[in-house]
Amino acid sequence: MAEEGRSEETDAVERKKQKGGFRTMPFILANDFCDRLANVGFSSNLISYLTLQLHLPLVEASNIITNFNGTANLTPLIGGLVADSFAGRFWTITSGSVFYQLGMVFLTLSAVIPSLSPPPCAKNATDCQRPSSSQIAVLYLALLCTSIGTGGTRPCIMAFGADQLELDAHGRPRDAKPRWSFFNIYFFGIELAKLTAATAVVYVQENVGWGWGLGIPTITMLAAVVAFVSGYSLYVRMPPGGSPLVRLAQVTTAAFRKRKAVVPDPSLLYQDKELDAGISTAGRLLHTDQLKFLDKAAIATAGDMLPSGEPRLWRLSTVHRVEELKSIMRMLPIWAATILLVTSGSHNSSFAIQQARTMDRDITPRFRIPPASMLIFTNITMLLTLTFYDRVLVRVLRRRTGHPTGITHLQRTGVGMTLAMVANAVAAVVERRRKAVAAANGLLDAPKATVPMSVFWLVPQYAIHGVADAFMDVGRMEFLYDQAPESLRSTAAALYWLTNSMGSYLGTLLVTVVHDKTRRSGQWLQDNLNRGKLDSYYWLVVALQVLNLVYYFVCVKYYTFKPLETTGDDKEVELDHVNGNGDGDTKKDVLR
Repeated sequence: MAEEGRSEETDAVERKKQKGGFRTMPFILANDFCDRLANVGFSSNLISYLTLQLHLPLVEASNIITNFNGTANLTPLIGGLVADSFAGRFWTITSGSVFYQLGMVFLTLSAVIPSLSPPPCAKNATDCQRPSSSQIAVLYLALLCTSIGTGGTRPCIMAFGADQLELDAHGRPRDAKPRWSFFNIYFFGIELAKLTAATAVVYVQENVGWGWGLGIPTITMLAAVVAFVSGYSLYVRMPPGGSPLVRLAQVTTAAFRKRKAVVPDPSLLYQDKELDAGISTAGRLLHTDQLKFLDKAAIATAGDMLPSGEPRLWRLSTVHRVEELKSIMRMLPIWAATILLVTSGSHNSSFAIQQARTMDRDITPRFRIPPASMLIFTNITMLLTLTFYDRVLVRVLRRRTGHPTGITHLQRTGVGMTLAMVANAVAAVVERRRKAVAAANGLLDAPKATVPMSVFWLVPQYAIHGVADAFMDVGRMEFLYDQAPESLRSTAAALYWLTNSMGSYLGTLLVTVVHDKTRRSGQWLQDNLNRGKLDSYYWLVVALQVLNLVYYFVCVKYYTFKPLETTGDDKEVELDHVNGNGDGDTKKDVLR
């Protein structure tokens, strides 16, 4: 009996050891692939749905899209906090997927049921019936549900996937880490889903109908939920470490209480390994010299301890908890620099699609490329760039720089920001030519006429944006995941989506201001693009990007990477300056 008990216990331990690893990737990546296919399947062509089916003006439709994108990228901040605080990543992802499914169902019903959308326009009509308030309410309800859903999936799926490859069943780092970046694979899958959506799904929407065009993403989202839940027994599921916001608030409050105290030698600041064990399984953060006023939270004074010997956390924090707040604060200036990147690319899903609709899109006498399908050139170039970067460029750069990943995450992001600026400059030049062709053919007052200029003139700007995204998106996500404290990684991933949110809202603000301020002097943004000055708007965005790039370089120059203490098998402690390389072994000093 004793032997049987030991055998069962051994089997349980073995099953626990076998959790995680590459075999969980099909479930996680299948979920995200289907999720993104559903998302892009309706959002990439949403501008067409709003203007052609719901008969909304271009500027109003554009602002609905940017506001929706802003909300959908704001909710991940809440979802990340929920996951880190009490729900855990698995259940947050599952709940978010269900909400997203509901939103897709409502959106599909609005396209299928005639009473939920305005009647079609009469042929050659200039003024079409706008949707009623109840029809708009159904649209907003659908968009709200999908926004809530993304709040559960987006901040957690990347961190959850990385956990499977980097952590064992006990939450400790694996001895052998994969040689490739999970984030490269993640974004490769995203772009593959976008490519599928921008071709097959958009084609169905334009040529078959919006019922099937939205129904396909809805069915795909159901498959995403099933795929993810199916892998439940295989996942490494990190327990939540308590509310990170509470810990950050405790540090801030303790530092303020002791604002008049004198900071002693760092070795005298309060440490408690047992207290921090649950939020530092991969190693504790070590003291840094920046933001010294926060060190006051770790000064032990009379009345800071309970009779049990535990600290009063609103009066006294450990060095690790102080450094958690410092890490987030150090990341924020660089995080803020990436907001304008989203703003600069937001017009690809609105104005650029409307440009494509005015141009010659005939591929053959029987096939015309849908305007929203121009996004495939961004997807294709990003897929090719990710593959080339991971398999060729990293090896070449590694020989030159000696860096494990060729260049750092911050350098990779900087390259992407520069290329995004070039893409918008190209967009301005192409739009100026498109208007010149329209004028030469007497089409300035014929907004629905086809300008005799191939739609493939738009390919360079879409393609450069794709290359920029391959550098920029992966670089900034790896930076956030790498530099965030381990207990705040879902929250850090939420910062990535919060960037997209703020960028989208800034896009709405920029469009609104430009639309209002240029009304008297010749409106830049109007339904008739041939009479507008969209090229001037693009040049304005380029000018803002130049200023933003200078600000980014200044932030990078003064950024300090987090130092991490890890304990090896030889009981020595290593000081690991995690330096944006994904491996965290750029600089090590052994402390004896």
